[in-house]
Amino acid sequence: MVESRRNRKVRTGLVVSNKMDKTVVVKIERTTVHPRYKKIIKRSIRVQAHDEANTAKTGDMVTIMETRPLSKLKRWRVINN
Repeated sequence: MVESRRNRKVRTGLVVSNKMDKTVVVKIERTTVHPRYKKIIKRSIRVQAHDEANTAKTGDMVTIMETRPLSKLKRWRVINN
């Protein structure tokens, strides 16, 4: 079981909403190069993460880790803020 925890994805993102109880919405941005024009493009996704202590506020940078499904949309949890 310990070996499977090493393979979990860890991402850093910005909290954009904390209006729910024990849930925050985190925006994860990444940069990629356009295949034809070679211009750097920002891509972002928004994920819902479980925040057990309700400590993350809007505008905070948090580290989230992939976990088992906790609800219909939550597959991440906050590990550091």
